[in-house]
Amino acid sequence: MKPRVEIRYCTLCRWLLRSAWLAQEILSTFADEVGEVALIPGDKGQFQIYVDGALIWCRVADNGFPEAKDIKQRLRDKIAPERSLGHSDR
Repeated sequence: MKPRVEIRYCTLCRWLLRSAWLAQEILSTFADEVGEVALIPGDKGQFQIYVDGALIWCRVADNGFPEAKDIKQRLRDKIAPERSLGHSDR
């Protein structure tokens, strides 16, 4: 079974577009490795990304929002460590 990615975002902060953009980046890069990317409305400044229930990014703990490169590297390390990300690895 392919991994499930969840992006939990604050609706009050209007972070849906940021979440959707990251979902697109993940699906474009990991089309064969990821089974699903879910956008989950949250609240109170929440912006977190999970892979099969394991937290890989938290806006508070990681001091801000991720660049696409950062998420791709963390996701790759979790689901396909042998895979090269090309320019995103530099």
